[in-house]
This record gives sequence, structure tokens and C-alpha cells, in this order.
Amino acid sequence: MIRIGVDLGGTKTEAIALGADGTILARIRKPSQSTYRLGVELIRDLVAEVRQLAGGTPASVGIGHPGSVNPRTGLVRNANSSHLNGQPLQRDLSDALGQDVRCANDANCFALSEATDGAGAGVHCVFGVIAGTGVGGGIVIGGRLHHGGGLIAGEWGHTSLPRPSTDEIPGPRCGCGRLGCVESWCSGPALARDHQRVTGESLTADQIATKAAEGDVKAAATLARHADRLARSLSTIVNIIDPDVIVLGGGLSNLPGLAADLETRLAPHVFSDEFRTRVVVNRHGDSSGVRGAAWLWPMEA
Repeated sequence: MIRIGVDLGGTKTEAIALGADGTILARIRKPSQSTYRLGVELIRDLVAEVRQLAGGTPASVGIGHPGSVNPRTGLVRNANSSHLNGQPLQRDLSDALGQDVRCANDANCFALSEATDGAGAGVHCVFGVIAGTGVGGGIVIGGRLHHGGGLIAGEWGHTSLPRPSTDEIPGPRCGCGRLGCVESWCSGPALARDHQRVTGESLTADQIATKAAEGDVKAAATLARHADRLARSLSTIVNIIDPDVIVLGGGLSNLPGLAADLETRLAPHVFSDEFRTRVVVNRHGDSSGVRGAAWLWPMEA
């Protein structure tokens, strides 16, 4: 038995086949489709192709997708790929492939990948962070995803920024419609907006990081404000689930020195006299989500 994972992204859809030891046997990436029906057909075809490349043997199939699923109706909700919302994705993919599939939020797949054979391997509790265009997360305990009763566990991006200063109230409007969410302060676009708000300069997160590395004081101050907000936000996660490891993913995980900076900044905000949670950068990069989708089926499958 091999495991096939599919990562359904906004711009690309990737499928891989994993051997029992996590070795990638085959990989295909294609541009994502803009309609729901064509997206289901693309995933069907990618699974068939990657299965054939891996030798045509029987395979389990896991799918990582944006948004979450309503546990009562089975319909996707809160996906930034809006054509998925209101659709029975798992049922339709099972019908299209002629076999059972397992689906999970893409941030959950990232966390599972890094907990299984990535930067969080070998510990009991891993919190996986996605910080890029949006902010999301996933929780793995004892090698298993914690989905939660409403299938929204790990959605820390849509909690309020903790301990806001006067000038952080009420905060920017988030894509979810609320004010002051962690995502509205800590995503890549939010970092860029904050820099423009303070300095008047319109730069991307990568450009800000480059200028900071070159000694630009204003850019360095923007990164410091961003790291402080991330640390305050993650301290709430530490106080609630006390993970052994926080694994950083998404585009902002590539900011130089962010993981070490967060470990230092987190400690004063955590309700403990000894801060033990490690903060590390992911091991599998932008392949972590698709690997986690493959690992949605248990090791003994």
C-alpha cells in the first residue's frame, strides 16, 4: 500500500505518492482550476497519474484543502478558494475516485507532516503554524491530528490579538469580517500594511526583510513589531495546549532569525516560570502540506 496526498491550493494543485517510509515515489504539480467541477476532475486525474507513476499499486488518498468542513452537513466553509464553499468535497472526490478519501484543512496537513517526519518528529504535541497570505494552524497530539468537535481546532488566526496596545485597538478589519484578528496583524499582507502605516513606504514582506538585513532601521522596527505580535499570539496557544514544539510554516517562516526571536519573545508572555516550548522552522517547505495529506491515513494502513 502506498499513500497518495493531494494539496489543493489557490494557484497550484500538487499530488504525491509516498512509500511506507515517507519516501516520495512520484510527484505532479498542475495549475489549479477556477471552478469546483473542474477542480474535482483535476484531482481525479492527478491521483490516477501519480498512482501510475508509482507503479499502479493500491493506494490510500488524502486531500488537503483550504477552509474547514461543517461536521453536520459535510460542506466546505471558510475557504479562500470561494468555489469550494458549500460543496461536499469529500463525498464528490470519493465518488470520482471510486474509493474512500480523507480530507483535512491544509494547515492541519502541514502540522501532521511536520509531526510525522519533519521538524516536530519524535515529540508528543506539535502546533504547526502557517503564516503567509493568511494565518492558520494545526494541532497534532500523540501522532494524531486533533480536529475538534466542530473541525476548527488550530484556527488561532481568527482569535483576537492578545494584550493590544492603545494604537492596536480596534485593529484592522480581517477577511472574516471581524476587527483585530491575529491574521489581520500577523499575515504577510498585514506586515506590509503595518510598515506602510508607520513609514509611508509600500513594500512587500520580502522587501522589508531585505532592507532590514541591509541595516534599514524602519524595516527592522517593522519586523520587531511583527515578531512581538506573533509572540503574544502564540503565548495563548502555549498557555492552552503547552506544545513541545511550534513549527513555523508559510512564507513568513523564511524571515531570517524569526524562530529564535520568537522563543525569546514568548517567554515573558507565558504563564510559567520555565518556558520549554521550542520554536523551529519546518523541514519540508512547501511540500509539507501535500505530505501531510498523504499521512491522513494511519501508519498501519
